[in-house]
Amino acid sequence: MVDRGVVGRVEELLAGAEAGRGGALWRLTGEGRQLDANVVRLRGGEEVARHVEPDLDVLVLVVAGEGRLSHEGGAQTLAPGTLAWLPRGTGRSVAAGDDGLAYLTVHRRRPGLSIGRLPGRAPEEVGEAACLLHRLCPACDRPAESRDARYCARCGTRLPTA
Repeated sequence: MVDRGVVGRVEELLAGAEAGRGGALWRLTGEGRQLDANVVRLRGGEEVARHVEPDLDVLVLVVAGEGRLSHEGGAQTLAPGTLAWLPRGTGRSVAAGDDGLAYLTVHRRRPGLSIGRLPGRAPEEVGEAACLLHRLCPACDRPAESRDARYCARCGTRLPTA
């Protein structure tokens, strides 16, 4: 049975969001949680470029609008109520229809990043900087796969500068 209160709150979230705003409109918060979840809105014609989530299975539930999910097994039309499971390692892209698309993503929470330093070694001798926050999307928490990425592959938000 669907809890109409939850559905109502999602509809209110979408209706109350700044007009034309895309990206993550809501995210699950709270210390000690085991899951991450986001409500993402793509504006009409926007697309999340093809990418691979190497570590996490992702569950996607379309809550508004229409679009298309392309994956290694083919393509699927997205409409409200469409539920898709994307196993880790699956390449996928999402494209919004003319009127946009909003969907909920749910996946296991990533472990936190740890910051450390090797004693007696200069940072340039140990490779990648310990702090990778400049590669973490501020809207949906997805880490960029390449060090020179400027925008999130999932939601299109501009990434912080190093």
